[in-house]
Amino acid sequence: MTEQDLPDVVAEVRAAFEAYERALAANDVAAMLAFFAGRAVRFGIADRQSGLEEQRRWRLAQDPLPPGRFLFETHIHTYGLSTAVVTTLFGYPGSDVPGRQTQAWARLPEGWRIITAHVSEPRQPT
Repeated sequence: MTEQDLPDVVAEVRAAFEAYERALAANDVAAMLAFFAGRAVRFGIADRQSGLEEQRRWRLAQDPLPPGRFLFETHIHTYGLSTAVVTTLFGYPGSDVPGRQTQAWARLPEGWRIITAHVSEPRQPT
């Protein structure tokens, strides 16, 4: 049976996730892309990308995130030494509608990388 939520593995994934979030908040496209595996699929609120080149083009065309993004109810679950799922809710000052974010991470030879991501925002407060 695969060991789940090993503290050292959770800490590694948390560090990678937090570094990704800092790059996202700073609109550092190169740093953001470095956290994704080459064939990663990302579903956004009104977009989708398959692979790094599509994501690079999309990110370069996007405005930075609004200031003040905050996360809450972040959960990190790991499975063995090389697989993790991160879920979080996010918000912005002045909005009552929380966004939702899910990322699957895998430990690759180059380190922890996002292999798929999904971001959504419901139309009504939940």
